[in-house]
Amino acid sequence: MAETTVNDRAAGAIIGAFVGDALGLGPHWYYDLAELRRDYGEWISDYTDPRPGRYHAGLKAGQLSQAGFILTLLLRSLVECGRYDEADFCRRLDEELLPLLDGTPICGPGGYTSQSIRELWRQRVVQGLPWGQTGGHADTTEAIERTLALAVRYADDPGQLAAAVAGNAVLTQTDPTVVSITVAFGAVLGQLVRGHPLDSRLSGRLMALVHAGTLPFHAVTADNLQPPRPGDPDPPRAGKFASPDALLTPSCIAAAAADPAIRIEPAWKVSLVYGMPCAIYHQVPAAYYLAARFAGDFEAAVLHAVNGGGQNQARAILTGALVGAQVGLTGIPARFLAGLAESAQLCRLAGDLAAQAAAEA
Repeated sequence: MAETTVNDRAAGAIIGAFVGDALGLGPHWYYDLAELRRDYGEWISDYTDPRPGRYHAGLKAGQLSQAGFILTLLLRSLVECGRYDEADFCRRLDEELLPLLDGTPICGPGGYTSQSIRELWRQRVVQGLPWGQTGGHADTTEAIERTLALAVRYADDPGQLAAAVAGNAVLTQTDPTVVSITVAFGAVLGQLVRGHPLDSRLSGRLMALVHAGTLPFHAVTADNLQPPRPGDPDPPRAGKFASPDALLTPSCIAAAAADPAIRIEPAWKVSLVYGMPCAIYHQVPAAYYLAARFAGDFEAAVLHAVNGGGQNQARAILTGALVGAQVGLTGIPARFLAGLAESAQLCRLAGDLAAQAAAEA
């Protein structure tokens, strides 16, 4: 893998997510793989138009879904404020997103509104609830799809990263397990932006941060996952999350991806192994697998994510961010940048955020 800089990796994570989002726009949510192949051929290799009657009908190849729209709102807020300002981000949602919605699924920017955002609209617009009382119970990756920008911004400060990601996630998703997996994903992405590989040692680095009180997870074992000894005190509670298991998952999956005795062939079938549906516990493991297996090959990673069907857009967003953070913006094929709608503007925003992150590294 070519040598990269913090700046390059940070920008790569952001643009990788946008590329994954746009690649999933056309073939989004095909659970019948025969139907997917019939509509898009045996191998999807680029941006595609959504078919009539599908989730993003009317949009064109290379455009972003609503997830990409919301990620852009948070990205602009971070760049213009120079830091995460929750009030500013919420104001942007109030002014630039919620007035465009009506509470139905097929509506608003990107052509489709997720369960989490529809619930946000009902609680914020219909019921008039204040921010902080707007989160719902959807078990999807919806919060990860925007908070990855916070993970990039605060990659060099894992404690602030965890606080920002958790605080932002609960604006729309309040299930404790979902939030803990969301924070863990952000912590992993932050480590990749800092230059650490997605390998069997990464979870050890994250657990060291738990034991140091930096990441808000409860440590249930001694160092190196050894059992406590007689007379040892109860491990100190570092924060709100009951278990650090979400931090252990990436290294287990990375070890499997590197083990020649464990093969998923072709790799797009990771969607069948971990599950095609939308839930976070299907999507995150699949993204970790593809990002570990294709750590230096952005194109292979995101295309296998998309060709697996089901909730392939979320799978591609997460995979694109993880691999983009490993190869850097310079490692993303030029054709993906050329075909991405508003690419120049998105690259400028990603570059500005990357500069902020690099300045604190």
